[in-house]
Amino acid sequence: MVKICLECQSEPEERGPGSALRELLTDGETASTDTCSGARLTDFCAVWDAGVFLVSAAGKGAPSGVKKRRLNEAETLNSVREAQFQRLEAARPRGLGRGARGPVLRMAGQPPPWAYTAVLLCALSLGGAIEIPMDPSIQNELSQPPTITKQSVKDHIVDPRDNILIECEAKGNPAPSFHWTRNSKFFNIAKDPRVSMRRRSGTLVIDFRSGGRPEEYEGEYQCFARNKFGTALSNRIRLQVSKSPLWPKENLDPVVVQEGAPLTLQCNPPPGLPSPVIFWMSSSMEPITQDKRVSQGHNGDLYFSNVMLQDMQTDYSCNARFHFTHTIQQKNPFTLKVLTNHPYNDSSLRNHPDMYSARGVAERTPSFMYPQGTASSQMVLRGMDLLLECIASGVPTPDIAWYKKGGDLPSDKAKFENFNKALRITNVSEEDSGEYFCLASNKMGSIRHTISVRVKAAPYWLDEPKNLILAPGEDGRLVCRANGNPKPTVQWMVNGEPLQSAPPNPNREVAGDTIIFRDTQISSRAVYQCNTSNEHGYLLANAFVSVLDVPPRMLSPRNQLIRVILYNRTRLDCPFFGSPIPTLRWFKNGQGSNLDGGNYHVYENGSLEIKMIRKEDQGIYTCVATNILGKAENQVRLEVKDPTRIYRMPEDQVAKRGTTVQLECRVKHDPSLKLAVSWLKDDEPLYISNRMKKEEDSLTIFGVAERDQGSYTCVASTELDQDLAKAYLTVLGRPDRPRDLELTDLAERSVRLTWIPGDDNNSPITDYVVQFEEDQFQPGVWHDHSKFPGSVNSAVLRLSPYVNYQFRVIAINEVGSSHPSLPSERYRTSGAPPESNPSDVKGEGTRKNNMEITWTPMNATSAFGPNLRYIVKWRRRETRETWNNVTVWGSRYVVGQTPVYVPYEIRVQAENDFGKGPEPDTVIGYSGEDYPRAAPTDVKIRVLNSTAISLQWNRVYSDTVQGQLREYRAYYWRESSLLKNLWVSQKRQQAGFPGDRLRGVVSRLFPYSNYKLEMVVVNGRGDGPRSETKEFTTPEGVPSAPRRFRVRQPNLETINLEWDHPEHPNGILIGYTLKYVAFNGTKVGKQIVENFSPNQTKFTVQRADPVSRYRFSLSARTQVGSGEAVTEESPAPPNEATPTAAPPTSPPTTVGVPGTVSSTDATATAAATEATTVPTVPPVAPTTTATTEATATTASTATTTTTESPATTSRTEIQESAPDEQSIWNVTVLPNSKWANISWKHNFGPGTDFVVEYTDSNHTKKTVPVKAQAQPVQLTDLYPGMTYTLRVYSRDHEGISSAVITFMTSAAYTNNQADIATQGWFIGLMCAIALLVLILLIVCFIKRSRGGKYPVREKKDVPLGPEDPKEEDGSFDYSDEDNKPLQGSQTSLDGTIKQQESDDSLVDYGEGGEGQFNEDGSFIGQYTVKKDKEETEGNESSEATSPVNAIYSLA
Repeated sequence: MVKICLECQSEPEERGPGSALRELLTDGETASTDTCSGARLTDFCAVWDAGVFLVSAAGKGAPSGVKKRRLNEAETLNSVREAQFQRLEAARPRGLGRGARGPVLRMAGQPPPWAYTAVLLCALSLGGAIEIPMDPSIQNELSQPPTITKQSVKDHIVDPRDNILIECEAKGNPAPSFHWTRNSKFFNIAKDPRVSMRRRSGTLVIDFRSGGRPEEYEGEYQCFARNKFGTALSNRIRLQVSKSPLWPKENLDPVVVQEGAPLTLQCNPPPGLPSPVIFWMSSSMEPITQDKRVSQGHNGDLYFSNVMLQDMQTDYSCNARFHFTHTIQQKNPFTLKVLTNHPYNDSSLRNHPDMYSARGVAERTPSFMYPQGTASSQMVLRGMDLLLECIASGVPTPDIAWYKKGGDLPSDKAKFENFNKALRITNVSEEDSGEYFCLASNKMGSIRHTISVRVKAAPYWLDEPKNLILAPGEDGRLVCRANGNPKPTVQWMVNGEPLQSAPPNPNREVAGDTIIFRDTQISSRAVYQCNTSNEHGYLLANAFVSVLDVPPRMLSPRNQLIRVILYNRTRLDCPFFGSPIPTLRWFKNGQGSNLDGGNYHVYENGSLEIKMIRKEDQGIYTCVATNILGKAENQVRLEVKDPTRIYRMPEDQVAKRGTTVQLECRVKHDPSLKLAVSWLKDDEPLYISNRMKKEEDSLTIFGVAERDQGSYTCVASTELDQDLAKAYLTVLGRPDRPRDLELTDLAERSVRLTWIPGDDNNSPITDYVVQFEEDQFQPGVWHDHSKFPGSVNSAVLRLSPYVNYQFRVIAINEVGSSHPSLPSERYRTSGAPPESNPSDVKGEGTRKNNMEITWTPMNATSAFGPNLRYIVKWRRRETRETWNNVTVWGSRYVVGQTPVYVPYEIRVQAENDFGKGPEPDTVIGYSGEDYPRAAPTDVKIRVLNSTAISLQWNRVYSDTVQGQLREYRAYYWRESSLLKNLWVSQKRQQAGFPGDRLRGVVSRLFPYSNYKLEMVVVNGRGDGPRSETKEFTTPEGVPSAPRRFRVRQPNLETINLEWDHPEHPNGILIGYTLKYVAFNGTKVGKQIVENFSPNQTKFTVQRADPVSRYRFSLSARTQVGSGEAVTEESPAPPNEATPTAAPPTSPPTTVGVPGTVSSTDATATAAATEATTVPTVPPVAPTTTATTEATATTASTATTTTTESPATTSRTEIQESAPDEQSIWNVTVLPNSKWANISWKHNFGPGTDFVVEYTDSNHTKKTVPVKAQAQPVQLTDLYPGMTYTLRVYSRDHEGISSAVITFMTSAAYTNNQADIATQGWFIGLMCAIALLVLILLIVCFIKRSRGGKYPVREKKDVPLGPEDPKEEDGSFDYSDEDNKPLQGSQTSLDGTIKQQESDDSLVDYGEGGEGQFNEDGSFIGQYTVKKDKEETEGNESSEATSPVNAIYSLA
């Protein structure tokens, strides 16, 4: 490190602003021998360290305001420079004393050359320029010398066909005026009518529309822009007119050349301005094909490294394209005549590996065609492109390579052109100088040419002078530093005149390329020009010096609101302007001292930095700018906000494909700021698809797929700050398919299969399944071959003979199976005789006189050879007959003309073209069966109870069976009920018993009924003859539960109970038993029992208190005992909250008919509330459920039914929470009379297929496939008033299903149509129809009652079946659909029951009903016509109004 101290004065030293820095430089010892003893460092001092001067500034004679400002600047810079000096001190050698810290040069004598630079740099630090804000109001107010803003290029080439435009634009205040010089002389524009100057501009326009030659105006132009503060100059603009001369006329003789010789066709284009672009074409305007043998040089000549015979096929013309005139000049074409030893141009020789020898052309070493000789030199200017070119001749055509001596080619700037014949280096700099050489080589030898490159430089800026704006009394500097090769000279001018001839200015000092201004005044304003030049060019720069007196003013809007985040670093800006530069101070809340230090820091530009914002920093801050001309102030209101923080961040997760993932992101933020939460995936904005759900504090992804894997970033942001949290989602997907299957180790019965595993998609592969396909028996069908653990990727496969194998591999992991790999190549094994025979050989008769022999055909892997066939042999068992045989190609053979049910021995043997298979096993088969000839005898019946009997019979002889005895079968039917006038179904039912048994039990009979029974023998052909018909009677049983048990609460004092008679009385009813108990929460009262007569169906309970509820249990009684009870509770009182039932998971939900009111609905506002139940089925009788009629009160399940408006639609919905795994939930049903809308929720992916499965009360199951996006689904084939069960499941995953839901369609007509029924015209019409129906019923009754017995069976479209036996007297049981009774029949006074309609018993499967007859056959039963369910359910009948009662009265 070198210290430089300059002796400036011998006066006593005055401690000034720079003394602290001087003491640092001299370590505080001013009298030491190694320091500037006695010297006064008045102006500057510098330290030289590795080529960098660290300067301090202090001045004498400057105004006090300037001194104060510089003192502040020096003190601010001291802290920075102190750290630099400490680093320099640390770098000094250790162990030296204070006086031996290194060489110290005292500049008492002649200083070294670089010392002047040090002095200059110290001097430059004296000046400080004022920057004028870009605010237009300030710009327009301040005076300003001219500044050139736009000018034409130095070499200005114009098109002679256009007007000439020479641009010169400038700005200043006031606006400058312009004048021009031409060739350094004043250019008087007013004297030339063609020349004009644009308004408010210095741009020259030379107009040639009225004539004139542009060439007359060529020359060097310079623009001068002037106002009262100075003059600015443009560059010297050299104006040239573009030229495109014609090619001279010349006659070119044919060029004669020997084949293989080099050739140069010279272009020599006419000189143009600018130079034209050269290209070669034929006279027919076809481009010349160029390659490394034939190419165009940079000078435009066409070079042939060696001429070939095919070069004669065209001529060659040089073309020059001129840029400005857009014209192309064409030279007369060259014609080649090639002398050759091989006159035939055989095109086949062009691609011959030794083409030249084949054509008799002698091979020769390379030689350079351009440049000539072995060495040359080239000069290039800095910043331009260097183009080096080497074109060589030779046979074969030589290759060109480029090198630089002593180094590598600059790879970032060098590129090869023209088939490696040219090397271009762009933007050349001094380090690109040196020696380059090109090497031309072929198989005969090589040659090289060296090019010495020298890089020169036109002047270029190191430090271009900038405009200088100062306050009065301030110091400043203009620096004009440029470099070039050779070194450029610097010339200063002021207002366009040389500085030497300008008036003297005592405040200005020129030091080489720097002008120093001290104590500037208003009169110092001027425009200075710096012109630096050498032999390669020049640079001209304008820089003005302006002196301003401006009081302080604020540049930012007043009273700004700044909101910042707690604990952050912030900066309050207070832009200001003034000249001299004002000082700025900050105050808080209009009081206190200047803010600086501690948590506050004020920058030189006036900005106040608060290092860490706290709550107490909130308030109003005032900045005050002051200079000698005045002061200005502004205020900023600071608000402190709480930071935005993610307190529950998303966590890394691992999920299986298809599951649901939730990423949490819970945020805490300042409530006065608007929060926005967004998500990024892999640092890109996340597109929220229909599989995703973005909520305020989470992101849920349904049906996760492999593409969802990646990093997820939660971005919580307000307008002031943001917080980020990242998590990674790993998706366990099915593995990718294996690839690159390869067959090796090929053997006759084995092969090794190798594959490359696919990506396991984050779940390890557990197994590989190898499948095969053969193209003979089942082409295109793949079969499993073997299974291997997931750790292997190669396996030996055992093969069968004569199979053309093709293999593929499937990878399996915990998530699922991959797609199959692409198939391997095929491999066929050699053939062999079969090693097995077909399996499952059977012999069975399809008719009574044949036997069909069948077997399972052998597959491709067991055929072992071509033309697989089967040798079928058979003979009767134990007859020692010779074997019958036949060859069959299929899988069955029928033997005809066989006795009935005779055993045969059967053999089936496989055979192919290589031979027969092993000897087959013998299988026993039987010929066809015939109907049995005998019936069971001595059939005995014993009644066990009211619903079961015991049977016993004798065995039939085996020869009468005529086949295999399958079973003994009993046919039985209900003949009548012991209750009078109760309609029964006579549908035949059956019970089977194995052939080795002679007794059995028939159950599920109706009590209190007359039955008939017959027995038959059954073999494989069918039923034999029927036995004698037996009759028996079942005793009385217990009844089923009462129907339609209803609990109504018209007021708070009474509860009304109503019920209907049991569906199945199963005997004579003797009464009803009602048990009820009061309860209130967990408290239960004493049970009360009431007994009623069989005709009573109503009861009223007086409430003990208005708070308690009641639980009722009602059962019917016969002589045998009480039947099943039905239980119901009274509605909840108004002050009791209705419990909310949990969504059912497994039991089905029953939905009532629309318009009903649930017993657990809110009853506080209802005058009367009703609850109904569906009657349960008695276990002692065949299951029969009563049809629920469409009355004002219908069956419903209270806890799961939602009744909606309008009353024609009810809604069934099971509310469930969204599950974590793939599921279907919240199935909703909106039924009507004949249709229902179904919808549901799921978390499957888009495009998933679903199936809606529904079953009616007749157990008919139907399914409807549907897409996920097709909701809601409408079921249109429903029946009115029918109960359905429904579920929804995934077609691809049948195990994933919704809960089962039950609903009921509404009746075709409901009481909601009462508004129509109250109309007079409707009542009249209905009365007329009722009267007509009554008359028809009376006539029909009289007609059917006439004639006594009815042994006649009406014709039907279907033939008689075995269950329609003919009576001995030739008559048939009468059965007709019209014989079913009317619904709504009630209990008669004598206790007999009129049968209600049944919809779920064994009798329902019959096709007709029956009338009731007395002993003499006369009709005493109820006659009715079975109506459509839609009618019967929509019109309930009562005993008082039934037309049947009228018929009873007539009877």
